[in-house]
Amino acid sequence: MTPGAPQPDERTFAGNLLTTATVPAHQRRAYWREALSRTFGAVDMSVPEEVNSGTIRTAPLGGLQVTTVDGDPLEARRTRRLIAQGDEDQYVVVKLLSKGVARLEQDARDVGVRPGEVFIYDMARPVRLILPECFQTKALVLPRQVLGLSESDLRQITASPLPSDTGLGGLLSILLSRLADTAGAYRPHTGELLARNVVDLLTVLADEQLGRISEGTPSGDAAMLLRIRNFIGRHLDDPDLTPEVIARAHHISVRYLHKIFEGEDTTVSRWIQSRRLEACRRDLAHREAASLSIVAVAQGRGFTSAAHFSRVFRAAYGMSPSEWRDTHRP
Repeated sequence: MTPGAPQPDERTFAGNLLTTATVPAHQRRAYWREALSRTFGAVDMSVPEEVNSGTIRTAPLGGLQVTTVDGDPLEARRTRRLIAQGDEDQYVVVKLLSKGVARLEQDARDVGVRPGEVFIYDMARPVRLILPECFQTKALVLPRQVLGLSESDLRQITASPLPSDTGLGGLLSILLSRLADTAGAYRPHTGELLARNVVDLLTVLADEQLGRISEGTPSGDAAMLLRIRNFIGRHLDDPDLTPEVIARAHHISVRYLHKIFEGEDTTVSRWIQSRRLEACRRDLAHREAASLSIVAVAQGRGFTSAAHFSRVFRAAYGMSPSEWRDTHRP
């Protein structure tokens, strides 16, 4: 950051407002770039030489973060080098473009985004977002694991704008807009309940885009399956996460739990194991986990046996955990 430029107050990043309004004109560009970088993590930000105005509002919503940004044109790029440096790869961003136009590049897709459209991008992989004119975005930032999606499924829903004239698109755009405007006003317990419902809705969106929801899908089973997958995503690190625990938490029988997973072509236990393996694979390649032993990484994701973890990891990825770490070390 430019020496002498005013530093964004650290306290405002946990709470409400960052703005260039009170910053001298010659220092706004440095301030704005720093504010954007601190809010959105390790991202290369290109902003105009002269920044007229910029505002960032943030508020927590349960375990999610709600962010509204108003500003001049900019370009944000997250490269493999930056991914290796930070921990923002554990998050997915669901964003509504309220004003302006945008272009988004991720997972071999290059798409235009119009006002009112909702789009998703993943901080774990390279992404480029271009906002060529004055804009406003309203976004949810959420941990990747809460959606309960595999890596391949997540890749399929990124950079695929959802128009506001579709059923789910219209619902999500209204919801994101209202949450961004009111998130800071909720009590913690209310915010947590809202966050869970938002995650459920996002999972419905993902399933629709992946073609998993059909007219023949019983609505009750589908809704229960979404809630259970979200529950599994939030409790991966619990070694006692079993079908019995899951069934009890959702007030259903274990038999019914297994029944609603039949359509997923897997079992509940295998679903849990696959999500844990994907989380361990990410952790082993992450700079922040470099000082941890492989056993510690596995235990942190709910595996209780090092031998079992190594065996199932090799079966899933064709190499041992140590070979994976050596190959993908930042």
